[in-house]
Amino acid sequence: MTPVFSHGDLRLYLLNLLDEGPRHGYDIMQALADRTGGTYTPSAGTIYPRLSKLEEEGLVSKRVDGRKTVYEITDAGRAEVTARAGDLEGIESELADSVRLIADTVRGNVREAMKSLRADLAAAARSERENPPADETGGTEGDDPRTRAREQLRRADLLLGEFRSQVRAELRTHVARGGEIPASAVDALGESLDAAARALSADLR
Repeated sequence: MTPVFSHGDLRLYLLNLLDEGPRHGYDIMQALADRTGGTYTPSAGTIYPRLSKLEEEGLVSKRVDGRKTVYEITDAGRAEVTARAGDLEGIESELADSVRLIADTVRGNVREAMKSLRADLAAAARSERENPPADETGGTEGDDPRTRAREQLRRADLLLGEFRSQVRAELRTHVARGGEIPASAVDALGESLDAAARALSADLR
């Protein structure tokens, strides 16, 4: 998946955030998540080493405020932000493009998964209508509406369970590889599930 920040851009963006005012580490991570609509939520292992490097370069200073460490930009840091204003504009533009690309990719994956689920449900329903299973007496389960309904409910439960496992595994694998999960993608998943539920309700009427 395309990274949100290109190499070196996060460093300058951190300076830009601190140029707006002093922040502690968690506040910086939250600000990055807010600026990217939840698409990029960096870990402490990503942010603190970069802050330490900026401090070594004399661009950032830190002070302890209670149990929090607050980071502030120095005059040298402000000078770099001012000198690289054009680079910051480019980062903002690229950031917006990356966020849209990531969100569109995840939404597309969710839509495809929902499309596959609906196709599986429709195929199972057609197969059941065309080839009702035989019961122990030699008749078919189609002879008993209640039995047929229970069988379809069981199959729907299995399909939903498989879908949940597939999506959960994909999300966990993505996060384990260092990927981010956009809030917009989770919203799209909820909207797709709502749409599927409405479609199913309409089919059952």
